[in-house]
Amino acid sequence: MNSAPNLLTLLSLLAVLASVAPAQNPTGDEALPKVLVPGEDWQLVGEGFGFTDGACADAEGNFYFSDLPKGVLHRVTPEGRVSAFLENGPQISGLKFGPDGKLYAATQRPKKQIITIMPDTKEITVLADEVAPNDLVVSHQGHAYFTDTGKGRVMAIDPQKKLSVAAEGINAPNGITLSPDQRSLAVSEYKGTNVWLFRVEADGSLSHGTRSMELRTPAGRPDSGGDGSTTDTQGRYYVTSHLGIQVFDATGRLSGVITKPTNKGCVSVAFAGPDHACLYACAADKVFRRKTQAKGALFFQPPKR
Repeated sequence: MNSAPNLLTLLSLLAVLASVAPAQNPTGDEALPKVLVPGEDWQLVGEGFGFTDGACADAEGNFYFSDLPKGVLHRVTPEGRVSAFLENGPQISGLKFGPDGKLYAATQRPKKQIITIMPDTKEITVLADEVAPNDLVVSHQGHAYFTDTGKGRVMAIDPQKKLSVAAEGINAPNGITLSPDQRSLAVSEYKGTNVWLFRVEADGSLSHGTRSMELRTPAGRPDSGGDGSTTDTQGRYYVTSHLGIQVFDATGRLSGVITKPTNKGCVSVAFAGPDHACLYACAADKVFRRKTQAKGALFFQPPKR
């Protein structure tokens, strides 16, 4: 039987349908062109560090990061000047400002703790001892949440310094961030492919955890390497991974992957600089930044609602 007429009819029908069908955007409405600035690339901020981590920013746009093995915190001004902020301190893997003006930190050595640091006096206070924190985030209400990667859970410290288990059953939770309205908390899996999203209740507890975003993985690998995360004021989530910085819109759709500054690991990101519009990246022994069209959310400030 000659099928050529049938094939021609089918092709004609498909052409007609295509002409009337609405255009589709496979990467979602919040695609990377809305984030990146044409012609702008990663710029080196500093190098020669041991291992950089703990990216965060203050209200003035200063960027802070930890040289983890050396026990040094550095500050980068919006103009790009790098200086030591705290020397001979603990080894810090996570760092965020709280609503009380203090720096909250997850430490690895000499002890695994959650501490606070007074910016002016550098006085250190222990909030939680004998814990196993990786990264952390602090809400405007004063609730501190940190990932316990080994036990697959998220821990919480309320404003009265009470420690509790906030969520469990996550495959090596690592990066952690909030939505701009602080009604949701996102947690990335290092050994898996999910970014979990939890509802933040009025009392700071977490509920209704769902696998909201799916991280891409390198070919032949089951793990995404989901690591340090941040959020912009439009509700986009930025998650470091083996492939690069994966960007998701507020609904959880993947917008694209921002290439890492180098072929080494990139484990922590934050918005800082003028108008908090520069995305800073901790990449092994170096720190980079690039200008964006986005603006970072600051969780120590009142939520954006």
